[in-house]
Amino acid sequence: MERFKLRLVMEERRRSDVYPAEVLAGIDRIADLVRPFLTAQELADQPEALRDVDVLLTGWGAPVIDAALLERAPRLRAVLHAAGSVKHVVTDAAWERGVVVVSAASANAEPVAAMTAAQIHLAARGVPGSRRVYRAERSLAASRVASGARDSTVGLVALGEIGRRVAQRLRGTGVRMLAADPFATAEAAEALDVELVSLEELFERSQVVSLHAPLLPSTTGMIGEALLERMPQGATLINTARGGLIDEPALIEVLTRRADLTALLDVTVTEPPASDSPLWTLDNVELTPHVAGSMGADRAAMGQLVCEELERLIDGRPLRHEITQEALARMA
Repeated sequence: MERFKLRLVMEERRRSDVYPAEVLAGIDRIADLVRPFLTAQELADQPEALRDVDVLLTGWGAPVIDAALLERAPRLRAVLHAAGSVKHVVTDAAWERGVVVVSAASANAEPVAAMTAAQIHLAARGVPGSRRVYRAERSLAASRVASGARDSTVGLVALGEIGRRVAQRLRGTGVRMLAADPFATAEAAEALDVELVSLEELFERSQVVSLHAPLLPSTTGMIGEALLERMPQGATLINTARGGLIDEPALIEVLTRRADLTALLDVTVTEPPASDSPLWTLDNVELTPHVAGSMGADRAAMGQLVCEELERLIDGRPLRHEITQEALARMA
């Protein structure tokens, strides 16, 4: 049987993390992976590079799969993307051609869920607030602000891939879990020990609110002043999803007035926020530089997922991480 011919096109900076030697060895075993590997710019400068390629492997810095690229890749049948969303990679031209699209977003979901669950545990115990009081008072009496996590209420905004994983990690820890998700079924929520409620009720009852919704026109800025004002005394808002879910001016205004609230933001509308943004200076805001997703050696899990999907594609077996045009429309 003729072996598939592959090209790897992504940014050079993270290439060795995503496709380390052991992953490349697995790919070489089952297909012909052409060297040298290319960046999107190098591919643009070599219009014949995809002429006889069957499968395109990508990652961060992937080329856009548009009509112009497809015209130069007449044999291309699949794009296997070792990163998160393919929303800005795949165009209608790819769907019209019938190109198979795979995303390694599920492998990226695990480190996000791990970091989020850790932040939720800390927030449920009152650690962020006690840290601020400790800095101000420099006395162990600041421990009065902390508490146990058991019986606290955690609200998850959306039960997609990451939201479900977070819920699974929180099961059995003694916290009560709420979720607001119009697409979640009662059966799925029950299996996770989660109570489905409205978004308003979730903000009203939760000591910790964690965002996991996709960024769509309907969700942009949906976390505004009215919801934030519903949060209980001492509550914490965690965002490891998309910065655009939050109305940032409203968040800043509420946090300025309510020093009891805390926001743990791994993502913001603009990354990084403007140098004069109050997000840098508010005592009750903690910023991290978009580190919840796969970092360093963790990224190899995405390359390994792509390798396993490639083997299924070659064998004609069903793919486990294929993205359809319909599913993509519902994703971030």
